[in-house]
Amino acid sequence: MTEDFQADERRRLGDPFAYDESIEHVNTPLWREVLWPLDWMKLRFSKAYCGRGLPHGNGEPVLVIPGFLSNDIVMFEMHRWLLRIGYKPHASRIPFNVDCPNETAKRLVARIATLHDETGERVRLIGHSLGGMLARSLAQYAPEHTDRVITLGSPFRDLVRAHPAVVGLWDHIKEAQGNLLGRNLKPSCATGHCLCDFVKHMLDPEESSVPQFAVYSRKDGVAHWESCVTEDDAMNDEVNCTHVGMAFHPMVFEAVAHRLAETI
Repeated sequence: MTEDFQADERRRLGDPFAYDESIEHVNTPLWREVLWPLDWMKLRFSKAYCGRGLPHGNGEPVLVIPGFLSNDIVMFEMHRWLLRIGYKPHASRIPFNVDCPNETAKRLVARIATLHDETGERVRLIGHSLGGMLARSLAQYAPEHTDRVITLGSPFRDLVRAHPAVVGLWDHIKEAQGNLLGRNLKPSCATGHCLCDFVKHMLDPEESSVPQFAVYSRKDGVAHWESCVTEDDAMNDEVNCTHVGMAFHPMVFEAVAHRLAETI
């Protein structure tokens, strides 16, 4: 069954969100994602894991934001590593990243405001996948609290290009959670039909003074790499790993270390 036929069928059944111009289905190499443990093993045997040969911080606050269907436990390796290279990492406190992105972003705005007040410093943001999109939204919400943003495999461009299985999973979760009381997800969530600030920040971002770096991989099996880069190539870092492996790969850690230490 083709994508167009499915959209037509959903429209026939009365779904007003059946077609979304802001999302394009792309057959990325999803099968590669089963190889993410190799990315983790490479990290454990790398110099980057111990921070050797990398620039170090001086206790600056860093907020690490997990990706779709993820939580702070998945980002634990990065937390420990950030401590080793001299930063003060902070957890996002997202129990499971499947809520309405705009509601999640609002909670994170309060989090970085608190960190800013406690430390007296603007906060560096690192976000994996959806977490990077949230980080870029935070830079729009609260530039006065944000030092810089580093996205890891985040499809933040005006046209999100992702594997249809991933887009379908998001749609399925929205339908399932829509039947539960107290959930924030709506059928239009994270689509071009939504009028929330998060979608606006992705589709029509305002010019920002906050530096926004992007780490991407052409072997990403979830998001097409062209959705994950900024227009200024000097702000992009290419790595060779899976989408899931963005949270573990030594090339990613090296790129992050240099971007965290870069004078802006």
